[in-house]
Amino acid sequence: MEAIYTQGIWMAESLQQRTRTQEKLWILVTHLGDPKAAFLLLFPFTYFLSRRAGVAVIWVAALSEWLNLVFKWMLFGERPFWWIGESRLFVNKQPQVRQFSSTCETGPGSPSGHAMVTAAAWWVVVSSLGSYLYTRTHSVLLSAVPYLLYVIMLVAVGLSRIFILAHFPHQVVAGSITGIILGVILSRRVPEGRPLLFFFGLSFGLLLGTVLLHDGLRKLGINLSWSIALAEKWCSHEEWIRLDTAPFSSLTRDCGALLGLGLAQYWKPGGYSLPWAPRALCLAFSSMGLYHVNRLPLPIQPQGLFYGLFFVKFVIVPQIVMVLVPGLVHLFTHKKRKD
Repeated sequence: MEAIYTQGIWMAESLQQRTRTQEKLWILVTHLGDPKAAFLLLFPFTYFLSRRAGVAVIWVAALSEWLNLVFKWMLFGERPFWWIGESRLFVNKQPQVRQFSSTCETGPGSPSGHAMVTAAAWWVVVSSLGSYLYTRTHSVLLSAVPYLLYVIMLVAVGLSRIFILAHFPHQVVAGSITGIILGVILSRRVPEGRPLLFFFGLSFGLLLGTVLLHDGLRKLGINLSWSIALAEKWCSHEEWIRLDTAPFSSLTRDCGALLGLGLAQYWKPGGYSLPWAPRALCLAFSSMGLYHVNRLPLPIQPQGLFYGLFFVKFVIVPQIVMVLVPGLVHLFTHKKRKD
């Protein structure tokens, strides 16, 4: 693996030097590829276009990110920003690379979570749009356009992760391929109409099962916190180490979102039937609500409290998008029509 890692470092150096003027664009792309963007941006946008597609997005995003966590624990992938120092292969010739505020993620590096979750969640949108265009136009060429844009987006997200030294090239390729496969498989089984008990069992089953796996591996002498120590050691700015990038943060996000999805469907089975104008209003208000929920500061100590509140935060996300905002808009527009 040394040769693969070394070539990845030189590729990152070349990418940084050749596209230095596009630094802000790469940072924007890596933020749009963040797994949480699937929950906070893609989910509400898709939901108000197609209810089933919106439910599929949050379903696929949660399960693919959870699987990404398990894969990372099993594969022990390095990250470029710490491997440069740990490998001691660059003592005589240091690569001319920089770190950024999004570089210092604390989980293992393989496969890339950004690439994997982006590929899986966006597959739902792209496949739905492609099918819609083909049904309306019967043009293979036109229906292929979303897939072309999809590939371009995955390449851009992958390059952004290499640019900021968060991943090696083979990690983003592995994440993208795995995400596409998961998107195809998971989008065929969207949990609409499932009872609340199903989501409750799935959410807490994944949470408990992952914690037991972590503790079991630790008792066998496998330290799953090794990546956190390396991130703290080699990150150039201490404040760039954030608890919301830790493995258990993604776990609590996924489990919270799944429980929230079940609660939202329990409170309002079938959702609200709204015309296009109220849907646009719902999207605007939902986006504003999720923006403020995401910005809520959480105490980082004790960590158990942080993870608990992080879980609750993502339980709330589907409630805002599927129940609270559409309910208020429906109530307002319904009264207006009656008057």
